[in-house]
Formats: sequence, structure tokens, C-alpha cells
Amino acid sequence: MIVAGFGFRRDATDDSLREALLRATGDLRIDALATVADKASAPALIRLADQLGLRLYPIAPDRIVTQDTVTRSARVSARRGTGSVAEAAALAATDPDGRLIGARHVSRDGMACCALARKGTP
Repeated sequence: MIVAGFGFRRDATDDSLREALLRATGDLRIDALATVADKASAPALIRLADQLGLRLYPIAPDRIVTQDTVTRSARVSARRGTGSVAEAAALAATDPDGRLIGARHVSRDGMACCALARKGTP
């Protein structure tokens, strides 16, 4: 199972989220989306999940902070307690044996990030 984790600003558009996802996935097929719980009701993310026919996992903030991310953003760390919400959400959704496929990918407008994690062995 491959999960696409998202971190994004409040004003992120549908295009921002989709672009971050496309940059992260390339040719990979994903099975679900994830983000921190307080962002899971964002209309743009809900629309993306609906368009793709994928489940959206809301991740509790206390599970976000326990994930070991590749990216270490000081701004995000000060606000969220993790270096990357996208990476942490993807990892938390694939616990206990999830592994990042790579670092997060950022939309050109800088409004959205997406990272992929795989549950179990490939």
C-alpha cells in the first residue's frame, strides 16, 4: 500500500495539491491520501480524494510528531513538531512498518507538499 501524505497552506488550491501529488508520484499508483487531522476537512483535499476515488486518512497531531522525517523545516517544526507534515502523515498512515519512498515534493507555488510512504515490503 502506498499513501500520499500532504502538508499545505490554508489557501492551497486544487491545482496546488494535484501538482504536488503528480510531482511525488510519477508513475506510481497510490492507494490513499493522508494529512494532519485539522487539515483533513479542507475542501481542495476532499475534492482531490473524491476525484481519485481514494480514502483520506486524518492523522492525529500526536502521531505526526512521533514520525522521523527526512525534511527538517524549522518553520514547520516550530508549528507542528515535525520537519514535514506531508512526510509525517504518509508515515503515520502506513505505521507500523511504513517507509518513505522519498522526500516531500513541493508545488511550484509553494502552497502544497506531498510525500509518499509504502506499507510493508514492496
